[in-house]
Amino acid sequence: MATSPKAIDVNNLQKTWIAFDRLAHLRPIRDEQQYDRIVALMNGILDIVGDNENHPMSGLLDLVGSLVEDYDADHFSIEASEPREILRHLMSMRELRQADLANVIAQGNLSAILAGKRKISAALAGKLAKYFNVSSSLFVAS
Repeated sequence: MATSPKAIDVNNLQKTWIAFDRLAHLRPIRDEQQYDRIVALMNGILDIVGDNENHPMSGLLDLVGSLVEDYDADHFSIEASEPREILRHLMSMRELRQADLANVIAQGNLSAILAGKRKISAALAGKLAKYFNVSSSLFVAS
């Protein structure tokens, strides 16, 4: 037989909330100033909680993280890029030429990929991921 949930003492909750609200002022994020404040709060909590899922503040970290995630999704979403464009970007950022990747991929194959004439195979995605120290999912078309 299932047990009924414990009744919440709303009066005690109100007193506790008022004290908590004075410290954290936790609300849905509406602007960049609030975003910066909540991200700082999240980072401070993360410094204390770390990877300890049993820490007393891990639930608060989850809640604050959700607020940041929601704001990020609404304001900083990035459209998915084609794997060849991601590869081109990584090469550009590191100032690499096609010849610099010769130990990972034949230059002719790389040229075909960058020109959009050839797709990146799963095996090559793994090699590129290792070379650039990123997730192989970046090089797999969705």
